[in-house]
Amino acid sequence: MRSKMLPVVALAAVVAAFFLASSCGNGSGVVQCPVCGTDKKGSVTLLSVMPVPEHNPTGEPGGPFNIFDIGWVDPINHLYYIADRVGLDVPVFSTTSLVAVTLLGGINSVAEAGDNPSTCFDEAKGDVAFSTIPPITTAQGNYTRFGCRTMGFSLAGGFGPNGTFGGFMGGQCCASRSNNLNPLSGPNGVEVTPDGSIVFVGNGSANVVAFDMTLTLADIKAGVTFPTPPRVTATLVSGTSPDYDGIPNGITGCMQSANGRAFSDPTCGDLRADEISTGVATDPAGNSHFLLLAANGDPGQPFFTIFDATNVVNRTGTGTPQQIQQQVHCLPVNPGAPYSPGGPFAAFPQNLSSCVLGQVYYDASGVSDSTVAVDTAGAPCPFPSLTFDQAGAIPVPSGASGTGVGLGGADVPCHHGPLLRQGPPGTPTNGIFCATAASFPDCAGTVSLAGIGGSVFNPHTNTFWVTNANSTTDVAVGSIDEVDPFHTVAGFNGFVPVVINSFPVIGCMPSGVVVGPGTDMLITCENHDGRTFPPSTIIMDGSATASEGTVLTTIPFVGGTDEAWFNTGDGHYYLAARDMPTGSVLGVIDAKSRQWLQNIPTNSNSHSVAADNVNHRVFVPLAAGPLCGTQSGNGCVGVYGVP
Repeated sequence: MRSKMLPVVALAAVVAAFFLASSCGNGSGVVQCPVCGTDKKGSVTLLSVMPVPEHNPTGEPGGPFNIFDIGWVDPINHLYYIADRVGLDVPVFSTTSLVAVTLLGGINSVAEAGDNPSTCFDEAKGDVAFSTIPPITTAQGNYTRFGCRTMGFSLAGGFGPNGTFGGFMGGQCCASRSNNLNPLSGPNGVEVTPDGSIVFVGNGSANVVAFDMTLTLADIKAGVTFPTPPRVTATLVSGTSPDYDGIPNGITGCMQSANGRAFSDPTCGDLRADEISTGVATDPAGNSHFLLLAANGDPGQPFFTIFDATNVVNRTGTGTPQQIQQQVHCLPVNPGAPYSPGGPFAAFPQNLSSCVLGQVYYDASGVSDSTVAVDTAGAPCPFPSLTFDQAGAIPVPSGASGTGVGLGGADVPCHHGPLLRQGPPGTPTNGIFCATAASFPDCAGTVSLAGIGGSVFNPHTNTFWVTNANSTTDVAVGSIDEVDPFHTVAGFNGFVPVVINSFPVIGCMPSGVVVGPGTDMLITCENHDGRTFPPSTIIMDGSATASEGTVLTTIPFVGGTDEAWFNTGDGHYYLAARDMPTGSVLGVIDAKSRQWLQNIPTNSNSHSVAADNVNHRVFVPLAAGPLCGTQSGNGCVGVYGVP
């Protein structure tokens, strides 16, 4: 989830929102609507609250549940996961009993005092060599505690390899965002495989952690009071970790450079792995792949990574025992050494993730060549946005792709964002996709000034849709970028993820995208930092036709939304609209009719939502406040639904 700054509320935008309040959106646009705000299923309201483990109003340990990120519901096992940056873990709740049943965390977790951390897969014995998940090192040559503490891991003070997961870093203090430096924090994005057996969590150390829930789920179903902690089965490293544990200053330089959003210090690395999405995609030969997309670098040098996590999810591989272990756990190219970005100051040679399908950088490159695996014609790829020296001569390594960095010296695809038409603010053609640089005279390389937002796999087109909050120099222009994960190029034995289309979004900071019924795709609109737009939510055509990307309706009654969820069980979209002019709300839209139904008050900064499609309970994290009842000083998770 991108960083959140307090917007400057434009009076004109608020007035416009209220003028629009007499009409509703449907399939034919904005029209008069006598049934807006009604629903035969009944009105949604706050039903109950769930206490979050180990939170209190005093701050020792932890403090109130005021800093959280993405939530997810596993509908098969009826579990709700929420990224808790104060507890430094992901608590897991039963969506039926409404109590916490376990957590995902490391040795630094606040809950249970870190006494039950996840262990990291380690079976380096017998004839299966190099099957340990290695630790993560930085471009400065230091281990980071926020990974697996295996192999030769060490930190000052006598911390050595103990086989456990180090954990999440929480909200990093301080710089310009008051005790929550989002681009270096974690846990972040959360997604669960369809069967609930693996949970993916974005971490601040530029990686996504995969937790194997098999034993944990068995214990939960058996009613075990303290279930077996989930095991880390892979760390999907997408870039260079911030130098959290460097001596003597750690990320102090990065924090200082964050004022003004520069993030220009080399200790920043590639910042956190934030928004993630997953999907089962089919390659041109008809083979299925489980793909995971993760966004990095907001708002420094944004890029996204697509991992082929098929073997991680299926727990199978091919070849020798060592090769199988490498595939199942996405080990680095050299599985016997730590993950390392390389570079002149690294303690280990470059050693990148082995399951990266490809990366796309939003670096304003004026060239986007989809006929090569690694596109370096217009700009380096990966693009090194940071340097170790003021002269800019020594670049800090970035990403996990490039020429000759894969298994056996293979290329790992790297491309630039799409070319878009760009002109002065308000130019009608701003944001229109350019198939080539010569398509129009005003084509230019894409930027991502506010960072990459939520993404989703579109099953209708076999592509990912990725939100770019601000894609041109015009603050009012964002985009939905369509990514083909299986593009092919001559002479390259593999697939090349590239952006094949881009749909402009005007007057909205697109923050997320959700697959709805039929071929509908709901786009959430947030506010740009320092700029407030009238509330709106957009529904686009996601079909594999010429009308793909067409706006079907704009709903003006709920906006300022970070995350949304489509509940297939009751046919409703639920929107965590923290930036509504009248205060944070949970918005409800009927997906079939594309009609807004109601807004229900939530607490300040309530920007996450997920729902159980069987019992229709809707889960919204609530910071400390009156809605939490007896938990008002601690914060809670609100449980919404129809009584």
